[in-house]
Amino acid sequence: MFTGLIEELGEVKLRKQKNNILILGIQGKKVLENSKIGDSISVDGVCLTVSDIKNKILHFDVMAETLKISTLRDLRIGNRVNLERALKVEDRFGGHFVTGHIDGKGEIMADSQRLRRIAIPSELTYYIVPKGSIAVDGISLTVVEVEKNYFTISLIPYTLGHTTLGMKRGGDRVNIELDILAKYVAKLKVEKEKQGDYLKELLRDEI
Repeated sequence: MFTGLIEELGEVKLRKQKNNILILGIQGKKVLENSKIGDSISVDGVCLTVSDIKNKILHFDVMAETLKISTLRDLRIGNRVNLERALKVEDRFGGHFVTGHIDGKGEIMADSQRLRRIAIPSELTYYIVPKGSIAVDGISLTVVEVEKNYFTISLIPYTLGHTTLGMKRGGDRVNIELDILAKYVAKLKVEKEKQGDYLKELLRDEI
């Protein structure tokens, strides 16, 4: 579990394809502290497991399904990425609940740097509400407005200066993770509707 509060920007130092697995080597100072093989780290919002540590570089094995659903396939050596270590029990909680399981990819549309419009598949906007939470490349953000196939976010100077969103431009793709609470509420609504239909069928049979 993560919070969406980025700890630092890392740099891609290794990119190696091995069969259907992409091996990424990421360098970061803060996230390297106390990290060990098997730990979970969010890389641009994707929860990855440390498979090795060599020369102060964290190695990750990225599976085919993760490459399909996220933007990690696009990473090249020298690219910067958002990094966050998994939340510890005793940590203070900021941001919102971020799992590191990407729901889809969005594309930044041409807007001002402070206000970004992000295009996404229309089926994802069902789970997004104004003033609600969303994770973009692992960053916990507040939604400004939602339309059929896009949403907007407002970025403060700190976010622009300490995450990759300050480097993104129109046409760049980003990882989107919907608020898990919104997904549970949506599922509960569907289940209630199913139960209602079932009760209607029972009453109809009795009549």
